[in-house]
Amino acid sequence: MMLTVALLQLPAPGNDVERNAETGALACREAARRGADIALFPEMWSAGYVPAIAASPARGDILRHPSLWHGGAGRDGPPRQVWGDLPIDPDGAFVARFRRLARDLGMAIGLTLLERTAERPRNSLLLIDRTGRPVLQYAKVHTCCFDEKEAGLSPGDAFPVCELDTRAGMVRVGAMICYDREFPESARSLMLAGAELVLIPNACRMDGLRMAQLRVRAAENMLGVALANYAGGEYGGRSAAFHPMAYDDAGRPRDTLLAMGGPDRDIVLARFDLEGLRDWRRRETWGACFRRPSAYVDHGDAAIPPEFGRTDWQGASFDPSR
Repeated sequence: MMLTVALLQLPAPGNDVERNAETGALACREAARRGADIALFPEMWSAGYVPAIAASPARGDILRHPSLWHGGAGRDGPPRQVWGDLPIDPDGAFVARFRRLARDLGMAIGLTLLERTAERPRNSLLLIDRTGRPVLQYAKVHTCCFDEKEAGLSPGDAFPVCELDTRAGMVRVGAMICYDREFPESARSLMLAGAELVLIPNACRMDGLRMAQLRVRAAENMLGVALANYAGGEYGGRSAAFHPMAYDDAGRPRDTLLAMGGPDRDIVLARFDLEGLRDWRRRETWGACFRRPSAYVDHGDAAIPPEFGRTDWQGASFDPSR
């Protein structure tokens, strides 16, 4: 059972939601023509990950170690609300267009958006199955709240997993957006919830360390990972996918890289052998079967070591529950 994921490595668009919908629809049609079962967008496609009000480079990180405030708290003032009127409703016209498109193409779509909520907006992914039905809605948990662009966003509070109906069959899918992948707990939570494939919308430069993180997340959790990044400019493309099967039947090491894009616009196709992945999980020793949870630190209750402490502009400590 081969599952094909199309990583839509597109140039970062601006704030024109209608134009972004048109560009995205064309890319989805191209992915479907090339045999994709799932098409995945980079992070926050509806707004192009571009705030309505330009962030000020002079402000720097708005959460810092207390010793780095240089002259005391309060110098920079509170973060500004930079997204303006860009948040959209998940049941509005933008999403409805891609629901119809998924149904027409018979292809699942991992659509990303700046989601309007009753409070602050969210950096979200909506996974639409091949019948046009939303089957997973998830918001970025680890927002980059040290940065002005995301300081006004509401973080998500869970890593859900769904059963996704594709032309290649059913697959258990979860997601993590950009910064989420830099925390091992994100992928581990998805694996423990049953995910076989993790979709990763992204909007940052994929250097060697971040690629190594992806490779390790796949191997240690025995699941597939597929990341779609923006092309060119500050992002640099390099959308990538990894599978976890690190050895062949003779015990020889093999490369777990399935696909990687270059720096420019591309639709990168990653073909996952789901039966091979499921067999690997039955036979090998990573993943969940030999874990010893009783020996682990309870991460939820563990105190933050002082060197990792951060305060805001008023000197208040960062509250991870915000």
